[in-house]
Amino acid sequence: MFRKTLFWMHLTAGSVAGLVILMMSVTGVILTYERQIQAWEDGPYYADPEPGQQRLTVDELLTAANQTEGFSATSLTVSSSTDAPFVASMGRSRTQHLNPYTAEIYEPHSDSLSGFFSDVRSLHRWFLVSGDGRATARDITGAANLLFLFLLLSGSYLWLPKVINWATLKTRIWFNPQVNNAQARDLNWHHVFAFWAAIPLLVIIPTASVFNYSWANDLVYTLAGDSPPQRSAAVTPDPQDEPQQTRSLESLLATAGTYRDNWQTISFFLPEPGARTVSLTIDEGDGGQPQLRHSLTLDRVSGAEASWVPFTDQAPGVQARRWVRFLHTGEALGLTGQTIAGIASAAGAVLVWTGLALALRRFFRWRVRSRKAAGQQGGDAKEVTA
Repeated sequence: MFRKTLFWMHLTAGSVAGLVILMMSVTGVILTYERQIQAWEDGPYYADPEPGQQRLTVDELLTAANQTEGFSATSLTVSSSTDAPFVASMGRSRTQHLNPYTAEIYEPHSDSLSGFFSDVRSLHRWFLVSGDGRATARDITGAANLLFLFLLLSGSYLWLPKVINWATLKTRIWFNPQVNNAQARDLNWHHVFAFWAAIPLLVIIPTASVFNYSWANDLVYTLAGDSPPQRSAAVTPDPQDEPQQTRSLESLLATAGTYRDNWQTISFFLPEPGARTVSLTIDEGDGGQPQLRHSLTLDRVSGAEASWVPFTDQAPGVQARRWVRFLHTGEALGLTGQTIAGIASAAGAVLVWTGLALALRRFFRWRVRSRKAAGQQGGDAKEVTA
């Protein structure tokens, strides 16, 4: 009885959320190698300096970036690579790449892949909805994701054959060459893809809930033995308190570079007028490995260290939350992790497709039986009347 009840709950959940889960799975596959593809697209932004040519200072490059009409940088990213572009961003909407030797602002890519991936990500998270409707869209994808987790857990139980032996297991862990119809094939594929993708999906699905629900976010901190962060009112510096003599950005970047010999990028938000310190992120990886990202705060006047928090010294809850962000995409484990996440997303799409196909066949068979039963009852009624 329990197995039968669980089966119908499984089937119902899949029928209700299947199309949304399919959309999230397919878009997840498309986003698998987003970081590498965008790096490839940015290849023309890399400079080929003349022998002996010196890089401009960060302050000079920032001034050049802000000369563009309507552009005022809010954050900067500097790379340790001598040919990498200087990146100035204005919020999340605009980014400029500059030649670090000439301050030339590169023309943005036509039909940029960045824009394409941004749209795919928006579809993945909230159906491309903007404005006030985004919260509702996020609720739908969040609920579908929780149903996906239920499908995974309930399906793991239903996957187990009633009699466990090698004969029954082998057709559930690998493709059965003896299937002779579409229904048997879909059932076989449903079992096989569920088996091989179960563990990666058990990471991908719960971590997605952290982005949708505050309770899931708080749970990460609690499980790590930490207290969830409390939102406090932001303290806006008084522009009149702006220090008279502050260190140049070039000087502060040079100081930050001494904290890690193998740093790849240093990024930071430009301090607001009146701020005494500036906070920088030193990244020794490719941007997707939280264990290689460290936080440094420097005094803008003296250049002295206000705080230095390498990843290993960060609070357990903060570490866990940052791991969650990049475990969802697999980036935390490098290219191998991304590939596993992409394959698991593809398997999720197959699971939805085969599950819906099996559900539809079951529904059509039920319709045929119902019509036959109705016809038979009608014939019996006529005989009685006659």
